[in-house]
Amino acid sequence: MIGASQQQRTAERPASFAARGRFRVVQWLRAVPIRWRILSIAGLNSAVVVVLAVLIWNGAKVLGSAWDDVRQVRESDKILALLESETSRLQNLIHRYINQPSPELFAEILLLREAVLGTLTTRAANDKMLSGAVERLEHVTDRFLNGFGELRAVQATITKTYEQQVLGPAREMAGLYSIIEGATGHRDAQIWPALGRSREAFTAMLVAANAYYLSPASASAEDARRNTETIEKTIPVMAELADNDLQRMALTRLKARTVALRDGMTKLTEQLAIRTELLRNTIDASQAEAISVIDELSVKMRQREQKAQETFDKTLSGISRRVLSIAVMFLGIILSAGVLIALSIRLPLQQILAAMHAITSGNYDRRVQGTTARDEVGAMARAVDVFRENAIAKRKTEDELRASKEKAESALLELNTAQQNLIDAERLAALGGLVAGVAHEVNNPIGISLTVASSFARRADMFEQELRTGPLRRSKLDDFVKSSRDAAGQLVANLHRAGELIQSFKQVAVDRSHAERRQFNLSEATDQIVASLKPVLKKAAITLSVDVPEGLFIDGYPGSYGQILTNLFLNAANHAFADGRSGAITISARARGSDDVEIIFADNGAGMTPDVQRQAFDPFFTTRRNQGGTGLGLHIVYNLVTQQLGGRMMLESRLGQGTTFRIIMPKVARGEPTITDQTAADGTPQWPNRTMSST
Repeated sequence: MIGASQQQRTAERPASFAARGRFRVVQWLRAVPIRWRILSIAGLNSAVVVVLAVLIWNGAKVLGSAWDDVRQVRESDKILALLESETSRLQNLIHRYINQPSPELFAEILLLREAVLGTLTTRAANDKMLSGAVERLEHVTDRFLNGFGELRAVQATITKTYEQQVLGPAREMAGLYSIIEGATGHRDAQIWPALGRSREAFTAMLVAANAYYLSPASASAEDARRNTETIEKTIPVMAELADNDLQRMALTRLKARTVALRDGMTKLTEQLAIRTELLRNTIDASQAEAISVIDELSVKMRQREQKAQETFDKTLSGISRRVLSIAVMFLGIILSAGVLIALSIRLPLQQILAAMHAITSGNYDRRVQGTTARDEVGAMARAVDVFRENAIAKRKTEDELRASKEKAESALLELNTAQQNLIDAERLAALGGLVAGVAHEVNNPIGISLTVASSFARRADMFEQELRTGPLRRSKLDDFVKSSRDAAGQLVANLHRAGELIQSFKQVAVDRSHAERRQFNLSEATDQIVASLKPVLKKAAITLSVDVPEGLFIDGYPGSYGQILTNLFLNAANHAFADGRSGAITISARARGSDDVEIIFADNGAGMTPDVQRQAFDPFFTTRRNQGGTGLGLHIVYNLVTQQLGGRMMLESRLGQGTTFRIIMPKVARGEPTITDQTAADGTPQWPNRTMSST
């Protein structure tokens, strides 16, 4: 016995140096309460969060600065692009104004000039990246705009020269040509050929001069000069052939006006050359210089943006590396600390568990280890040791009570068996009653009710657990009461819904009483149906008007027609005029050809969205399911119209503008009465295929 105990103690000693070191660390940790050990892990996690937050905050500042530079560069680019666009447009407007002066173009140039100056003095001057180049841009822009002023003065001079020194002599020359022609008595006169050549040269010169004024071109100027020379050459010829003093006087005056016209064209050519030079050296050159400055600034902006982007990327990469390094380091520390803390709890618990197994197996002689420790596990060990001592004391008593206990256990077993049989019988009876009362049509609401009940049960268990673990806050109690009330409301609503569905399924098939076929007056039948709806009209603020002409007789099913109008009216009252909304409903009918009748049911209510229109005639589709709607009203109407009456039904609706149902049915119903839906042999409703027309 002594040798066995010694062998057991030897086996329990640490087998290696690492094990001894781990044992010493565990013993040292056991001097600290468990709650402080767990809080130390939380503290390490908090330290990680703080360090990472500081790193991210510092990095965010650098990233924010870099991003501000990038954003500022992009804003500056926008200003440069705006300046380039405005100056280019201003240049184009100036060229257009020179070619075709107009008050509208001049006003547009002035507005654009103010816009360019405003961009320079406000946006560009306040941009720290452009502030150094604003003065240069302003200088170039001022020269550009001042050049436009000079250009306008030159253009005014050109216009004056053209009107006074070109057009003025030309008008006088035209009058002189008329005088010469009038003084020539007949077409056979000797002066007439020379006069014709001179007059033709004058007309060509005038066209060339006008073209040269509108669009300076060397070809036009040359044409004008050449035709002027032709005029000058024909004047002496005409003077020799003149046969009266009036012709000679007019030719003398014509020669003087031709000289004046030539001088005017020469002066116009000089002024147009000045204008062209001013356009090239002031307007276009200033624009080119402005574009050059903008391009230089754009290059600098690109370089600065690239530098800011590199700083952004470098900072982001550095933050990522540091965060990863610190995260790995702290993760190692936390894992090591967690393992040691877990060992400081798991190893003593294993010892207590071994002692408990020994006690439960009847080995009361094994001592409980760790009773001297000061942590919570040590308290558990001391409690287990007390339990062991009590078990030893009870063992004697157990022997004495064994016989009576066996008898009591036998009686208790019989009682438990009988009780279990009763429970099973009651469960089977309840299950049979439940199965007998449930139909497959109410699977959906019953399933929802089951889900709500299960969720409520779990919430009740959670609430019970919260009651046991600590003091209950008022907010928790309020949440539990609210969720209980919601669950109860959903259970009641869905169970009511199940009952309504059972009744609604009965309404899917048209009542056999509606299957009687006879000839009836459509106007009288409509009035009877409207009369039956008067109680509903009294409760709702709805105005109903009927326009059905006399003499429309239908060979069909008046009961089905009545159900169609009734369902459409109730559908409008519940959906188009919900919550007591007022409105109007109109029912009208007219003959459509010799064989059909068109019935229109329209309201000015809430209308439908396109999605609702597409599903309006589907069975069990409703927008008021939470308010008790079954979704079968329009489905029944559609089946009655298309199957029993052999007609067509169309829906037109716009949200907020009302809904219109158009029913086209034959005056003589086709076929025998049919029900609105067919039922398969297994009791499953088979919905008919149909197409809905809607606009």
